[in-house]
Parts: sequence; structure tokens; C-alpha cells
Amino acid sequence: MDFNMKKLASDAGIFFTRAVQFTEEKFGQAEKTELDAHFESLLARADSTKNWTEKILRQTEVLLQPNPSARVEEFLYEKLDRKVPSRVANGELLAQYMAEAASELGPTTPYGKTLIKVAEAEKRLGAAERDFIHTASINFLTPLRNFLEGDWKTISKERRLLQNRRLDLDASKARLKKAKAAEAKATCEGDTVPDFQETRPRNYILSASASALWNDEVDKAEQELRVAQTEFDRQAEVTRLLLEGISSTHVNHLRCLHEFVESQTTYYAQCYRHMLDLQKQLGSSQGAIFPGTFVGTTEPTSPPLSSTSPTTAAATMPMGPSVADLAPPGEAALHLEEVAPPASGTRKARVLYDYEAADSSELALLADELITVYSLPGMDPDWLIGERGNKKGKVPVTYLELLS
Repeated sequence: MDFNMKKLASDAGIFFTRAVQFTEEKFGQAEKTELDAHFESLLARADSTKNWTEKILRQTEVLLQPNPSARVEEFLYEKLDRKVPSRVANGELLAQYMAEAASELGPTTPYGKTLIKVAEAEKRLGAAERDFIHTASINFLTPLRNFLEGDWKTISKERRLLQNRRLDLDASKARLKKAKAAEAKATCEGDTVPDFQETRPRNYILSASASALWNDEVDKAEQELRVAQTEFDRQAEVTRLLLEGISSTHVNHLRCLHEFVESQTTYYAQCYRHMLDLQKQLGSSQGAIFPGTFVGTTEPTSPPLSSTSPTTAAATMPMGPSVADLAPPGEAALHLEEVAPPASGTRKARVLYDYEAADSSELALLADELITVYSLPGMDPDWLIGERGNKKGKVPVTYLELLS
């Protein structure tokens, strides 16, 4: 108990000394040891990394889970170290409602059959969304969160310790300065040689005693300063190494960012495929229900934009005679040059990337060139007929940006 009380008193004394030193620095009454410019730049970079990591983490969470109530619930489950319950995706819930509606309204009716097809597509979209959220959380959010809750807490702790070591160092410097000033004053007062014929050379004895006491105080202050300087230098080196580790953090976050982009690309590609399949199914169904019609309109309700999806643009193009109708199977490539474009519905397109034709039925493309494209009935929606001068061939829509 006695040892604890002494330690408590010692800690209280150190805390008081640091508080006094900090207050005097704020009021400009004490000198402060400044860190070098490189160390300050490391501190600024670390603070910037921490701040932007927090913002990116929060906004990514909003992207993956727009519902704030659901985010709060997941946060509480994580803090309680409990497994987050599985949540039904919005697409899956919509699919469930559509399937129930089809069952009640008649699964054999045209409307019911279409509801079932759309429900299956929405279910696949919901499953793809759940997989994307899971992958992004593991490969992107978790590393960012680990940095904030692990490495950054360690850096913050060592920075606080460095601040305390600096306050101790500056307090030791101030104590030594005061001790030297008092020693010099006591020495000046004791310079007068006493008359030893006197019975009691009291003043000289007192001055000599005070000088000796201040001399001891100076030695003690110098020893404390050496210890404080050593601890400060050691702590500065530890903190500097941790701050330089931010470069490794950036490399790790860069890798995680690439993985996030890959997972997002995979997710949107899956969504595109699912919707393309659904579009094909609905197109065939619509032709059976409404004979003489096709998916899309000859006169679009609004002028197409350059950012319009290639698939959507291809679906809304007017249809003309197909290649299959003009030539026997297997010989379409031989007579492709003889196929006339439709009277209306041709579009200009800009080539996004170079494309090397796989065979004579395809048209080789160069990035940024302009070509004329159109679609024919029965063609794969991923392809269009492209014309450049007298040359003609199939071109993939993913390599094109359709213009007006």
C-alpha cells in the first residue's frame, strides 16, 4: 500500500509538471522543443491518411448498405461480437412478391408467365448483390477498418507518449536553466573573502552552503535532462518508424482498392448478363403475345445519348432483313457484302478500343474511328453490322459508343 501511494504521488507530480509546462508554452512563457520538418511531414501525412480512410470507409458502407437503420444494426452486432443475421436483398424481396403475384393471378396467363421470368431475374440480381457486398466487405472494408482500429490506435498512443516525453524534456531544460541562474547568483554573493579573525563568519558560511546546494541541484538537473533527452530520442525514433509505415498502409489499401474494383466489375457484369437474358426472353414472349411487334420502337421517345448502353441502343434500333434470310446457313459471311442496310435506323458509332477480326465475317476496328452500324432481325444482341467505306462485317457492341 505504501508503494502504491508513493507511485501515485510520483505520477501526480509528473502530471502537474507536464501541465505547468504545457500551460506556459501556450502562453509563450516557456521554450518548446520543435520536431524536424521531415517528422512534421510524416505526422501530416498520417493525419491525412486517417481522415480520408474514415471518409472512404463510411461512404463505402453507405454504397453497400443505403439503409442507415440496417447499418446501425450491423454495427451493434459487430461490437457485441455476434453474427450479423442474413438479410434479404431488395431484388430477392421483389422477386418473392412477383412470384406470389404470379401464383395468385395465374401462372399460365401471359402476365403471370412474365412475372415469373422477371422474378427469376430479380432473384439472380439479388444473389449477385449479396455476393458483391460480402466480397467488398472482406476485401475492402475490413482492411480499412483494421487500419483505423489497429495501426492508427498504436500510432496515436505512441504520439501521445512522445508528447509527454517532449514535455518532460522541456521541463528538465527549464529546471536546469533556473538552477544554473540560482547557482551563479549564490556564487556572486559568496565571492567576498571573510575575515577569519571574526568569531563566526556567518555570512560566508551561509553563502558557501547555498552555493554548494545549488551546485548539487545543477548536477541533479543535468542528470534528469540527460535521461529525459534519451527517452525523448528513443520515443521519437519509435514514432518515426510507425509513421513511415504509412507508406506500407498505402500499398495495402491500393491492393484492396483494386480488389474492390474487380468485385464491382464482376457484379455489374453479372447484372448485365442477367438483364440481357431477361430482355431476350421478354422479347420472344412479346412477339408471341403481340404478333408483328418487336422489342424496341422505330421512333425512340427521346434522342439517344452518347452514354446510352450499347445493348439498349441496339435493342431500340429499327430492324431490317436478316442475314440468315438472305443467305443459306454457313454462307452468310460470303454474302455479307451484298446485304443492304435498312432504309432507316443506321447509326454512327465511335470505336472505343482496337478489335482484331476473328474471321472474314467480322470487321476489324481501330480505336476512335467512326463507323456506320445497324442491326438485323435474328442477330445476337451483342453484335451489330458495321460499315466502313466498302467494307462490312459484324462488330461487338461492347467496343462501340453509339452516337446520334
